[in-house]
Amino acid sequence: MQAYIANIQGLTAIGIGIIIGLGAIGACIGIALMGGKYIEACARQPELINPLQTKMFLLAGLIDAAFLIGVGVAMLFAFANPLLSKLVAG
Repeated sequence: MQAYIANIQGLTAIGIGIIIGLGAIGACIGIALMGGKYIEACARQPELINPLQTKMFLLAGLIDAAFLIGVGVAMLFAFANPLLSKLVAG
């Protein structure tokens, strides 16, 4: 029984690292690409800076929100692991 618990805890820790790591990489790449396109658009048409800036910050928040949802799921598995509770209860 202890071996199963240790196995679940170890694999959960690896999964948490993957969730947070890949989520952070994806968010960074997404914001970097969006920021680059925003700068290109502002250089082409300076009169559109204000509307584009509003949309850029809105999308940056949504990209970060997707990452934070992943962090929330990872913290669920870290502190209230449903897989582990099923094994211990059964």
